[in-house]
Amino acid sequence: MAGADDADSRADLLARDRALLIETVREAGLLALAMRRTRLRTWTKGVSSPVSEADIAVNDLIAGRLATLPDYGWLSEESADDLSRLGRRRVWIVDPIDGTRGYLAGHDEWCVSVALVEDASPLLAAVFAPATDEFFVAARGQGTTRNGLPVQATGGDDLDFSKIAGPKPLLEKLDLRPDAVALHPRISSLALRLCRVAGGGIDAAFAGGQSHDWDIAAADLIVHEANGKMTSLAGEPVLYNRAEVTHGVLVAAGCPRHARILEQVRGRHQP
Repeated sequence: MAGADDADSRADLLARDRALLIETVREAGLLALAMRRTRLRTWTKGVSSPVSEADIAVNDLIAGRLATLPDYGWLSEESADDLSRLGRRRVWIVDPIDGTRGYLAGHDEWCVSVALVEDASPLLAAVFAPATDEFFVAARGQGTTRNGLPVQATGGDDLDFSKIAGPKPLLEKLDLRPDAVALHPRISSLALRLCRVAGGGIDAAFAGGQSHDWDIAAADLIVHEANGKMTSLAGEPVLYNRAEVTHGVLVAAGCPRHARILEQVRGRHQP
């Protein structure tokens, strides 16, 4: 009986967290959409990464809602890194506005991306692109939905490069396409690029090096729960909430196509 009670308790907690996550991400996306229509103060962090007061306002909204669960850690692109997160089993990983450059330029392909990670792997995920009306939600073992309807990554293992998205220099370096074939148009938000693999809008997507936990954690689960995989080019899964939150080149696709891409990459780089 104790085991059953524990399972029921865990299910109840996950249902609570999922409902809170969806409500929070929806509200955050609508705030970002409303603020885009105003004159925003902007600045640059690091070498060339743009930030706006919308990024901070959305981050504060999400933090305020999710901080009602005090036992959980926190990692966000727009918050100082509190390394106490490393001692927490569950951690919220947040990108308030993924694709800030496009957001500020008035483009539509940006999103709010939030994941709940448990023991280094995503447990819950929500990615909301309000300007294009795409809301992806996933829970471990429960599949992925877009706007409330189940979705799946495309099947098969053929490589149609007009349906593969990623940085052009990376794909050319990997020599994965004939020069005559046009690549899929650039999707500036990495999280949204990966989620569109889960939704079947594109067949595969690459992330160049230097992506961070907050860019990819939610999309990772969303792809996985849509019968896809997202790994390094060596086939290794991504681990989250580590001291180092930066990652190398990653590829996401439906499982058969993902395997085909890894096989092709390895074949081209064997001595």
